[in-house]
Amino acid sequence: MNRLNAKYKNEVVASLMEKFNYKSIMEVPKVEKIVINMGVGDATSNAKNLEKAVEELTLISGQKPVVTTAKKSIAGFRLREGMPIGTKVTLRGERMYDFLDKLVTVSLPRVRDFRGISKKSFDGRGNYTLGVKEQLIFPEIDYDRVDKVRGMDIVIVT
Repeated sequence: MNRLNAKYKNEVVASLMEKFNYKSIMEVPKVEKIVINMGVGDATSNAKNLEKAVEELTLISGQKPVVTTAKKSIAGFRLREGMPIGTKVTLRGERMYDFLDKLVTVSLPRVRDFRGISKKSFDGRGNYTLGVKEQLIFPEIDYDRVDKVRGMDIVIVT
């Protein structure tokens, strides 16, 4: 069992049940999944960029990502319906807790001028969205092998 998962089950659940007077353990909020999305805008002109993004997201998440396609054609972006434009991966269970632990303890402290995460990024349902400007903050990404700095969106769903 992961360190974060053990702390959640042993300490956090008990304190939340006491603080909010929950009658059942199922009322306590928990992390359901983490979705990592990497949009590759220039994938329409160069397919190699999409392959590189898939490779990097595989290294970061430890799971093979899905290539996302355009839902509609947009002439201004030279985009046709069904063209691959990005990649995403959904993490659940043990991999989710491993990624969350790595994100909080290793990756986020490596961000330049990091002053914590914003409280405004929570939606009304308790989900948290985090934007990362560069993939180099993750220890699995080798600086010398990166051809282009890509950002990603990380959504933590409760």
